[in-house]
Order: sequence, then C-alpha cells, then structure tokens
Amino acid sequence: MTNVLVLGASGATGRLLVYALLNRGCSVTAIVRASSSMRSLFAGASRYHEVAASISELDETAFGEHLAGCHAALSCLGHNLTFKGVFGEPRDLVSGAMEKLIRAIEKQNCDHKTKIILMNTSGNSNRDIPEHPPLSQRLVISLVRMLLPPHGDNERAADILRQLVGQNHHAIEWTAVRPGGLVDHSEVTEYEVFPSPDRNVIFNDGSASRINVADFMARLVVEPELWSKWKGRMPVLYNSA
Repeated sequence: MTNVLVLGASGATGRLLVYALLNRGCSVTAIVRASSSMRSLFAGASRYHEVAASISELDETAFGEHLAGCHAALSCLGHNLTFKGVFGEPRDLVSGAMEKLIRAIEKQNCDHKTKIILMNTSGNSNRDIPEHPPLSQRLVISLVRMLLPPHGDNERAADILRQLVGQNHHAIEWTAVRPGGLVDHSEVTEYEVFPSPDRNVIFNDGSASRINVADFMARLVVEPELWSKWKGRMPVLYNSA
C-alpha cells in the first residue's frame, strides 16, 4: 500500500485530492486546520488519518513524525483570499512548509526516495528550461510579485524544490504542478498537460478544474510511467477544450 501525506488537505483542491488518493488505494495522512476536520467526509475510510494542526506551527520534527512510512508528500497549501490571508503572516506558508518537509525527509534515512508533489501556479515560470513568457505577462507578474506576497511565496516554494533538491537528490524526487485558472467541476474531465504554458497566463490563461488537478496529482503518486515523465519538471495542466 502506498502511504502519503497531504498538506492543505482541507482546502478546495486538497479534499478532492484526498478522495482521489483513497480511490486509488492509498493510505492518507491529512494535515488540516483544527477548525476544518474532514473526519465526517471519510468516516468509513480506514485508510484515512487526520492530523489537526497549523502547518506554520509544525517544526521539522513534527513533520518527520507524520511522514513516517510515507512514500509521497503532496501539498495543496495556499493563502486564504482575505486581506489577512494575502498580507498577513505567515507570508512563507508554502515555502516554509517545503523547507521543513525537505529537512524532515532527509533525516528519515529511508530505503526509498520520497516524492514531493507541489501544487503551484501557471504564473510561475520554470527557470530551468528556461521559459520565455510574453513581455505583457512578465510586466504584470513583476507587479504581482511586489504587491501580493502569496505569489512570491509560491515562486520560492518551487525554487526550493528546483535548487535545493534537484533530480539527482539521494532522498527526494519532486514535481510542481502548475494549473491554469482554477474552476469547480463535479467530475473529472479530459485534460492536457504541457511542459510549459502554451498561452499568456495573464490575459489568456486556460482553465483547470480542481478535480482534474487532484486527479493528476494522485496519478503521479501511483503511476510509475507518468511519474517518470514529469519528475523534476513543472507540468502545466489545462482542461481540454
């Protein structure tokens, strides 16, 4: 059985991800806000385990305890779209969690590599390729980076994986999934995955349903060929037209 840890499990995409993982036979440890228990949703699932905690208050020792026996750690963390959520603390919610997660995995001394799958944003360019977004997009993203702290946090989180882990890291393999504009659908539909955005993500961004993003992230955990294709990369996901 594949054991996984999910950060941000109580969010709009996170809970769909938990469903997708359980449906694929995984055992899930979900970290949720204390006020956002999902036990009632998964009451009949013996493979669902819940930890009520604030991600920003967990240290790497606590991360290590929750990671014990896990083959993958998936993050759907994001800042709440409120004034406090956007401009208040912690401004390093996602990147801080990645740093602690990596240190915790490195201390595990496992006999297998642990997958980290980060839900990121199509507005973050993959500087490993590199990508060449249009000037209008670069200008707007520069403003967003200065004015909206969550965007910078998302960029730093992906940079931590790119720069500190790398594809040849002895303990960790990673991918950062970049969905288009998030929308809500009730069922999984056809979707496409690309190495880079195929459009201007500011003025012509495609849509990606949260349930499709959750489906793709869960497949990365359990499908070796899919993981081999996208590990160490930052795939962009859009709903098919």
